Amino acid sequence: MPLKRTKTMNKNSHQDLNIPQEQGMDPLDHRVLARRLDLYHIEEDAPGMIYWHAAGWQIYRELEDYIRGRMRSLGYGEVRSPQLLPQSLWEASGHWEKFGENMFAVPAREEGGRDMALKPMSCPCHLQIFNSDLRSWRDLPMRIAEFGQCHRDEASGAMHGLMRTKAFEQDDAHVICDPGQVRGEVARFVELLKEVYAALGFAEFEVALSLRPEKRAGNDADWDHAEQELLEAALSCGLDPKLQLGEGAFYGPKLEFALRDKKGRSWQCGTIQLDMVLPGRLGASYVGKDGAKHEPVMLHHAVLGSLGRFIGILLEHCEGRLPLWLAPVQVAVLPIGDDQRDAAVDVMDQLRAAGLRPALFDQSEGLGRRIVMVRDQLIPVQIVIGKLEVERGEVMLQIGGGKEALSPAAAIARMGELVGVPKG
Repeated sequence: MPLKRTKTMNKNSHQDLNIPQEQGMDPLDHRVLARRLDLYHIEEDAPGMIYWHAAGWQIYRELEDYIRGRMRSLGYGEVRSPQLLPQSLWEASGHWEKFGENMFAVPAREEGGRDMALKPMSCPCHLQIFNSDLRSWRDLPMRIAEFGQCHRDEASGAMHGLMRTKAFEQDDAHVICDPGQVRGEVARFVELLKEVYAALGFAEFEVALSLRPEKRAGNDADWDHAEQELLEAALSCGLDPKLQLGEGAFYGPKLEFALRDKKGRSWQCGTIQLDMVLPGRLGASYVGKDGAKHEPVMLHHAVLGSLGRFIGILLEHCEGRLPLWLAPVQVAVLPIGDDQRDAAVDVMDQLRAAGLRPALFDQSEGLGRRIVMVRDQLIPVQIVIGKLEVERGEVMLQIGGGKEALSPAAAIARMGELVGVPKG
């Protein structure tokens, strides 16, 4: 079933379709770092689509699992919704009118069939999950999370490595709640966002409140209420948002959180949006304490936004030296000579059994050359095994500029202490 673009794309434009050559580029550009660390690539026949290599996917899944654990601890139920949905759903929600030209449409194959479209976001799907059963005030707030795969037909010239793609996954979440629960849910989200950003090495962030756009759904009274409610919720969390006129979503205002990296650049990542439109448009309701039907409101939010884009930001912020818990290879094992290879393989097995990610560097090159290879790959820890270490039943653990002779068990325990996975 072929995809039909709903807007024209220049098929001959190959700008940034592949990771560019490094000549003349900033060596700390995430695309250069990705080539150096063998994280991903992009094919010309799949512009804006990421081919994740094993090392890059390792980073991706560690980050995803970290956010998954944090969401689970806050009472979110993780769901999975379809990729391909009826065009009529997007028309009902208002997304087709607003974003139709950037959606991938799949026309019906036969007369009487349904036109479909790949989803650009998950919010209508989460409302359908809410609507799948009768709900009462006791079910609220209903917290739904999904690592939602999304497709948007961005212009080819706008593609930029991991930062802007046609296919991406978000740490997408929605809270369907009573209007009186909004401020408490915003406070929970802001606290989560602060903790996650700090754990990932971003000490500062900026916040803006984006207000009603010219083209919008809903009535002015609801917009007045939503904007005031989100502003007061932000202020009660100790935030002082900058106001951005006309930058809100078509269904409601939003708080946008931008990270400041080591170079002083600002990256918009997290967001929380107050929506008083979509629940009504898609027929969501719950039975209140009074026994009557009421319409809920919905909060849309993401802490990282696009996981791929966040990895690109993090790579540049850390200059490729990711936190030990995120590093795709955490420890390089280097036997000095062939006589120590069996001992090195045994240590590799012990490291893997302990849940660590080692790589064996036993090439024919001399030890000095192999150490240079390890450093080029930005592997944070080295274990060197020579004749003396084998005789003593030890390994030489090297972290940064320090060296220490330890038993394999003690070295693994030391690494376990250093990994420091943020607690979810």
